[in-house]
Amino acid sequence: MSGTPYWQGDRTPRFDTAGVRGELHRLHDACHLVADGDAVGAVCGGRETADGGLPLLATAPPFPPDMLGSAAFREAHGVRLAYMAGAMANGIASEELVIAMAQAGLLASFGAAGLAPDRIASALDTFDSKIPGLPFACNLIHSPAASGLERATVDLFLDRRVRLVEASAFLGLTPDVVRYRAAGLERDGDGRAVARNRVIAKVSRPEVAEMFLRPAPREILDRLVTEGQLSTLQAELAGRVPLADDLTVEADSGGHTDGRPSAVVTAAVLRLRDRIARELGYPSAPRVGAAGGLGSPEGVAAAFAMGADYVVTGSVNQSCVEAGTSPQAKELLTRAGVADYARAPAADMFEIGADVQVLKSGTMFPMRAARLRELYRTYDGLDALPATELLRLEKDVFGRSVDEVWRECRDYFGAREPERIDRAAEDPKARMALVFRWYLGLSARWAVRGETGRIRDYQVWCGPAMGAFNDWAKDSHLFPAENRTVVEVAEQLMHGAAYLFRLRQLAAAGAVLATPLNDYRPAPLPSRPEADA
Repeated sequence: MSGTPYWQGDRTPRFDTAGVRGELHRLHDACHLVADGDAVGAVCGGRETADGGLPLLATAPPFPPDMLGSAAFREAHGVRLAYMAGAMANGIASEELVIAMAQAGLLASFGAAGLAPDRIASALDTFDSKIPGLPFACNLIHSPAASGLERATVDLFLDRRVRLVEASAFLGLTPDVVRYRAAGLERDGDGRAVARNRVIAKVSRPEVAEMFLRPAPREILDRLVTEGQLSTLQAELAGRVPLADDLTVEADSGGHTDGRPSAVVTAAVLRLRDRIARELGYPSAPRVGAAGGLGSPEGVAAAFAMGADYVVTGSVNQSCVEAGTSPQAKELLTRAGVADYARAPAADMFEIGADVQVLKSGTMFPMRAARLRELYRTYDGLDALPATELLRLEKDVFGRSVDEVWRECRDYFGAREPERIDRAAEDPKARMALVFRWYLGLSARWAVRGETGRIRDYQVWCGPAMGAFNDWAKDSHLFPAENRTVVEVAEQLMHGAAYLFRLRQLAAAGAVLATPLNDYRPAPLPSRPEADA
């Protein structure tokens, strides 16, 4: 076709700002920008022609949210969108959250970290009852200080045939995460390895990513065979496939995080994935997703533009109605800005100096936790603390005497990990660590339960994505916590990201749109074509 292109069609183009925005939002349809004098309008449908009509400025093809990311991810997990609501520990990523996502055709991971096996089993019973056959994952967190708990969790997952786990906070591979993966391997009719147990590994560093991109180490597999926990066939098949099906690159997020810039670490892991896939000749390489900082459509669009196969949200879901945390914590979250976060010692990895990212505004927890770390590094035990420091701890941090705290530690760990109590009896430093972990551990539970007398001690895991979401949702129906549902948050973020991609397509064709149209804000979403059928 030569000469000036024109548009013709049955629908009437819209030239008002609201009308143009409405047409741009029809992401399942091709959208045309047309001119009427100096005015620029938009219309979906119709066709390009040389026979006259309105001058055609640019056309954007259909680009619905389900075109973002990897079709292989959607197919593998049986979901509509390349999107996942990641696990938040202590059941904050609750049964209600997982069920709501699954019923909407989306993937979520149950926050099993920090929960006892019987509590996890109760959640699995609920999933069996409410969402049989629908997609969901369960979190498997690395527990270097409680290897027995990690082992019991894997035992439960294998016994209950949990087919997808989100493995997080692993610094190195453990026999239990390898056992979970390998125990689900079978050989198909063509002799190929088929993985019934799938792993989504959450990583922050390329060296950790490499462990999950490669097959399980032979020495771990051989040991598991010797111990009778794997068959020889399972170990042989495990040597052919990567340990993980998907790798989520976690950048500046809430909870355990290295705080790496997403653009740096995601690109590095994508290159590493491609190199290892070529080296080992994988027929299909593990998929790489992005997490951390994804609290707005701009952030989600940027992740996909970097090449992410899928995106994972966390902090933003914690303020949703289905999240298993208290109304008090949700209220703090909805007031958070983009800079209201701090690093604090992690309760589960206190002795090795690991950090978590937490909310800073509205709570004294980050400062008080940092002081505990400083005291632990400076003194050899509780008895070595200056009297003024001990008094300050009991009055301002613990809210009770050190002796009372120690008695609670003894009761708790004595029933779960008695070897810790034995070690603390011989080592004053170990006793100090347990007493300090009492505060670090309970502060997160106080936030979940909404302990009214402990609001200043709430430990709320989140990152800048929460502030980004609040800034984006300001003055919209999604700003109050009671209006935030995990499914609508997912739909709005993905629709907004696809809308922004559409604008980039039109800009690449030379179209210039009015400034208000370049900012996507939460609004009622157009219905999906399949929902109308």
